[in-house]
Amino acid sequence: MSQETISQSIDAIRKFAHPLTGSVKDYDPLMQLIDNAQFVLIGEASHGTHEFYQQRAEITKRLIQEKGFTAVAVEADFPDADRIDRFVRGVSKDATAADALADFQDFPLWMWRNTDVLNFITWLRQYNDTLPDYGAKVGFYGLDLYSMYASMQAVLKYLEQVDPEAAAQARHRYSCFEHAGEDSKSYGYATTFGLSNSCEDEAVNQLMELQRCMGEYAQQDGRVAEDDFFDAEQNARLVKNAEAYYRAMFQGRGSSWNVRDAHMAETLDHLVAHFERQGKQPKIVVWAHNSHLGDARATQMGKAGEWNVGQLVRERYGQEAVLIGFTTYSGMVTAASHWGDPAEIKQVRPALPESYEAVFHQVELPQFWLNLREENSATAGLQKSRLERAIGVIYSPRTERSSHYFQAKIPAQFDAVIHIDNTRAVEPLDRPDEPEATEMPETFPTGL
Repeated sequence: MSQETISQSIDAIRKFAHPLTGSVKDYDPLMQLIDNAQFVLIGEASHGTHEFYQQRAEITKRLIQEKGFTAVAVEADFPDADRIDRFVRGVSKDATAADALADFQDFPLWMWRNTDVLNFITWLRQYNDTLPDYGAKVGFYGLDLYSMYASMQAVLKYLEQVDPEAAAQARHRYSCFEHAGEDSKSYGYATTFGLSNSCEDEAVNQLMELQRCMGEYAQQDGRVAEDDFFDAEQNARLVKNAEAYYRAMFQGRGSSWNVRDAHMAETLDHLVAHFERQGKQPKIVVWAHNSHLGDARATQMGKAGEWNVGQLVRERYGQEAVLIGFTTYSGMVTAASHWGDPAEIKQVRPALPESYEAVFHQVELPQFWLNLREENSATAGLQKSRLERAIGVIYSPRTERSSHYFQAKIPAQFDAVIHIDNTRAVEPLDRPDEPEATEMPETFPTGL
């Protein structure tokens, strides 16, 4: 692309960009774009950038207040998020949002244990407290599947309360996993290489047995009992899918990535069905990394045979889903140098010249968002495949091109993109020198 063409593209972006000035009206056109959509998927270009969390929270508040959104679903494990859900809906013993975040104890602590998340959860509890009854309150749910053993314990705890005999049977089924010592990765390794038998049948049978008893369990005490059953069922489903995920880890990244994102998309589908059974309109905001929420078909991931949540939701719900991505040119980020290392405040290198971030930097607006659904000269000029940066919980500046960039066509990947040219790091709630658990998921080394 010639310099003249690039200059014309930048002028067009400047013409159609919506500057972010700090006004409450900055996102009014975005609300119009969202209209009556059922899903709004809001990404992030890193797991440690303050502005991504902050702006995502502000957009979500408006969606809840103005558009009637009923749930926030995030890239976090279901049991950990369930404690937050109970807090924000006023049915837990936690006195503060900080207490409700206490179950997030695994690396990376700062991804959810940071001041921006704390502030949002505090706001959500205060908002829910103004609503007339439990059924009207906005929920908070985890989409991820790393909590295989914690989810087993959640299923057993639930059954012990409602059906001790069924709990004993579930404990027997889940004892199949004990040989791995609650190490999910060791379980996957041992079963993949024939060192122990798979527990797939036990996980599937436990989910089916729980579902068979749905009518009996979920109707015991009104709306709260329905939610408790949904939580138990989702944990049993997570065990089944996590078992498949940890076996797939040793078959290649693409296979395990697809199992993980399929689980997250499936969880959204089950949330929709759960809300519909309760007579609620299912409108869900999703928080996750750009790599999960931008349509994979528009990236080199898709060409490699990988799908993601954004693609799966678009395929099922079409225009009912609005996908929003974030980019930044430079600044600071909270990230680790290696898996399990303490959090560091790292400088983000200026984006590579051939990237979308570099193009947006030349627009010379500190912060703006762009409607990518509009057919105009700005979106036309962005159709050429370019590099896009993705920083997970690991940031490796020395290997930035290979570690943190992928090819994408951003107008097909997202419906809107928010660019914040210079960003700062999230503020962790924990001291950087606090030790963290170090089991490595399939997303190592980038941690997306």
